[in-house]
Amino acid sequence: MRHKKGNRKLSKPTDQRIALLRSLSLSLITHSKIKTTDVRAKEAQKYVERLVTLAKKGDLHSRRLALKLLPNKDAIASLFNSIAKNYTDKNGGYTRIVKLGFRKGDSTPVSLLEFS
Repeated sequence: MRHKKGNRKLSKPTDQRIALLRSLSLSLITHSKIKTTDVRAKEAQKYVERLVTLAKKGDLHSRRLALKLLPNKDAIASLFNSIAKNYTDKNGGYTRIVKLGFRKGDSTPVSLLEFS
């Protein structure tokens, strides 16, 4: 059964939500860690884990699927060439979330999302 397998809406319309996930995953791939809210970190984690799994396969079809999810050729090239090589023997769990506390202005829980 596929109950509750969808994604969180993040209080955004679909196009803005996809743009947010793409930008968070692009920042994570380029900087290897990002600081964001807990809910956004959990959704970005699912998105990036899917990209790393595609990069581990390494074939042309996987590269094209990854470019569909994250349309940035430089980021996909670094994902396929360097990041995926670190996780060849690992089946999932490529990223981790470290809770940092609460943001001062609105007391939103903040986390650090990084490659493990």
